[in-house]
Amino acid sequence: MAGEIDDAIERADREGFTRQPPKTLQARINFLMKQLKTTRAVAEEIGVSQRSVERYRKGERKHPPKAIAERIDAAVRARWQPQVRKRRQRQAATTGGITVETRARFGYTAPIGTTDDGRFRRLTVHLPPQYAQRLFDARQAGAGDQQMRQIIAEGLKDIYFQDGGARAMGLSDVTLNDIDYLDLDY
Repeated sequence: MAGEIDDAIERADREGFTRQPPKTLQARINFLMKQLKTTRAVAEEIGVSQRSVERYRKGERKHPPKAIAERIDAAVRARWQPQVRKRRQRQAATTGGITVETRARFGYTAPIGTTDDGRFRRLTVHLPPQYAQRLFDARQAGAGDQQMRQIIAEGLKDIYFQDGGARAMGLSDVTLNDIDYLDLDY
């Protein structure tokens, strides 16, 4: 099951499409056929019989059940415009950085005499390219949601809480918990 950070990266990728994916069921199935090569592979990917894929492809069946239509849509979007996705991620990781918008509970370890009580904050912060690179590398390596949260939390600590080293130098171990929503843009 994909985590919140993984879902946010997927949404950001979809927003970068230069063309919309195929709209009709027949066009979507044909696109999957070009990608996966056989009706058997398409059938396994979307969880239907091989014969159902043939019917969808010929246009004999135009309205699959909602759950199957959602799986077809997800399979198409996951394979749509891979070069555009790679180019946008490479740009974010080298020059552009990544913008994190979230409402979550932030906790942290702070020096004695200051409050370290976690509280909900709504933040929109632009993180430098090195954090985008770390996030994409972690995702590529199959990192869990908690590891990717930690990368974002480290970036927020550095850029937002410590203002790039100008304040709150005693602050350490920022954690990102109870995410209400999280959105990424690059």
